Amino acid sequence: MTELVKRTLSGAVFVATMVGAILWNPYSFIGIFLIICLLAEDEFHRLVKSPRALRIYSCLATILLCLMADSLAWRVEGSAQNYRAFGIILAIAYLPVVIFALLDEIWNHSERPLQNWGNLFISQMMIVAPLASLAFLYFLDKWLVLALFVLIWVNDTGAYCVGSLTAKRKKGNHKMIPHVSPKKSWEGLIGGFVFALGGAFLLWYFGWFDAIIVEGRGALTTAIFAFLVSGFGTFGDLMESVMKRSLGVKDSGRFLPGHGGVLDRFDSVLLAAPIITSFCWLCYYIVPLF
Repeated sequence: MTELVKRTLSGAVFVATMVGAILWNPYSFIGIFLIICLLAEDEFHRLVKSPRALRIYSCLATILLCLMADSLAWRVEGSAQNYRAFGIILAIAYLPVVIFALLDEIWNHSERPLQNWGNLFISQMMIVAPLASLAFLYFLDKWLVLALFVLIWVNDTGAYCVGSLTAKRKKGNHKMIPHVSPKKSWEGLIGGFVFALGGAFLLWYFGWFDAIIVEGRGALTTAIFAFLVSGFGTFGDLMESVMKRSLGVKDSGRFLPGHGGVLDRFDSVLLAAPIITSFCWLCYYIVPLF
């Protein structure tokens, strides 16, 4: 089996699994993203060579943080209040776990406590928390989560196509940050946004943004959604590239054949998810007041 076939098949299975989990029911969504968060934070700690004890504490903190977000965001009729109470309990339990993780570095006479503490907070605040924020987007409307991922894929495709075509010009294209990502160009960034914008208006036509659209502001809301996905998705990709270069690795792991690790697949989401979630909640609760 050729590398291209492996890449295509694994990519198709990945997309089908993601789409199916998002659309099936809340429990499938919670389950798949809890697994993704655990894999992502464990992948990060393996890359930075965190001690086993810290990885265990981080894993437990990840479970608490994800379930806390799911419980607090739950909006299904008839059971939302019970889930929010459970979320508060998990929030109270989260702090002692993090504190014990920090104290463990003292008890075990760690040779690099400051580095390990930093890695713990990076994994929780820059990886797990952004992914967990998707719960608040999902329970606002699951189509918004699917729109986020679809537009990230469309943006990446557009950026790759336009970037590759413009690179063949006699003078090439204009690189964004060559010391971080040699292939990313400003032409690719613009091309990705144009593709994402076109995709966003198509999704608007099919009603994917109905939950956040205020009458008379559909086009503007759709354009801003596309711009935020394209811009912050690209910078999330660059952020992960900086991390990999600082660690001297090409891929973050081997999660998907031909695609790299979990962080390679979700790097664009790390910045886009909390920004899009905040934007959608603003549109849902604040904009209608004006």
